[in-house]
Amino acid sequence: MNGLVHFKGEVDQIRVAAIDNNSESYNIPVDIVIEQYSSESWNNAIKDIIVRANQGTNPTVVILQHEYGLDPDRNGEDGRGTHFIDMAKAFSGEGLTTLVYLHTVLDEPNDHQKKTLQELAMFSDGLIVTAESAIGILGSPIYRIDPSKIKHIDHGIRMQHPSEYDRLAMKEKYGLKDFFLVTTLGLLSPDKGIQYSIRAYGRFLDESCIDSQRERIVYLIGGQYHPDFIRADGGIEYQKYQSTLTKILKESKLKWCKVKKLEGVDFRQHDVVFLDVFLDESTFLELYGATNVMVLPYLNMFQMSSGILADTLGSSRVAIATKFRCALELIHSNRPCPSGLVVGRYARGILVDPGEDSVEQIARALDSLVFNQNKRLMMEKEAHQRGFQMQWNNSAWALVQHIKFVREERELVTGRAEKFTREKTSIYQSNLTDFYAATSNPIGTSLHTRNQPD
Repeated sequence: MNGLVHFKGEVDQIRVAAIDNNSESYNIPVDIVIEQYSSESWNNAIKDIIVRANQGTNPTVVILQHEYGLDPDRNGEDGRGTHFIDMAKAFSGEGLTTLVYLHTVLDEPNDHQKKTLQELAMFSDGLIVTAESAIGILGSPIYRIDPSKIKHIDHGIRMQHPSEYDRLAMKEKYGLKDFFLVTTLGLLSPDKGIQYSIRAYGRFLDESCIDSQRERIVYLIGGQYHPDFIRADGGIEYQKYQSTLTKILKESKLKWCKVKKLEGVDFRQHDVVFLDVFLDESTFLELYGATNVMVLPYLNMFQMSSGILADTLGSSRVAIATKFRCALELIHSNRPCPSGLVVGRYARGILVDPGEDSVEQIARALDSLVFNQNKRLMMEKEAHQRGFQMQWNNSAWALVQHIKFVREERELVTGRAEKFTREKTSIYQSNLTDFYAATSNPIGTSLHTRNQPD
């Protein structure tokens, strides 16, 4: 959305439908609110969108942002619903161009997960993924989705003008002048893996740093816990996780504090600082600017997109990341990746194994980056070159062009062409038959010929 608003010649108006489960406020204008656990609300949203589309003077394109966890079934069971499929069916049935962004593509889906993506492909004009590797997975025998219905578009990045967020200036603003800043940013939950990165950081300080160096290195963990995690099981799991982190911090002999703002913090007295606030756009950009190394110790290896990782590269910062799908692509260009610590192709960052193995590997990676300034700065340069390609304007323009292509394809009229029916067996026919047999029955191909006359 951030990038699309710049293309006023191609995009007239953008409307947003938000899926809501706790009636929270939004920092962008929202036109329709869908109550996540109300099927009636989903159905009303479908009707509302169709009415608005029919009232408009320009063609309407609907873009669905699919994530399994946003789609409960009628009994309220997360990840088991078909509301996105119902939307795609309804919008396509009304002749609205419909595209679906996939936020998760699983290598080993269950029957419901597989059928969901297959039907989204069938009842939409195409799927969009932010990782190229997802195209191969979706086209494999697991899903059998026609690759021609899948488009890769980079995840956009926040950072547009890095010079506005100069590292020295941002550090001075927050009282971090002359400090080496390690960060982990974004909404927190056990799957974000900080229970391992904290241990790794403690091990690095203990093994690699003298006291005077330790005083000038800080690990900033910025962001609140995900609201769904806090509410789960009446807050019991959240409390357990807090206790686990406290135990880890003590066992790692780390000094820490939890604050609502960074101004006034005595960083020399703390190894780890938890900035317990929701990070707005401006704060994100400033903290990216101040960062020396970003740590992403995520545990979900199927994660296909990561705004934090994309923004890290876009901000010309080095990432230490576990080998989740997005990291393999952005840091290692989807090349085969062995186990253990791996320096990414073109040296854009460092990859580590998830979980317990990451503790030693992250500690080693920190040692390498903290004490090798030239190497770190070269990696920042490589990160910037990849990040520049993902600027919002570039990703938004790719989406606009793809929409144009999809609409033109839908409007093709083949009925005026001469049509011949085979009356004679040909020696050349077998070759084409073999070709079609090799790609027979891909899910979703029928949509390309919808409403086209014979």
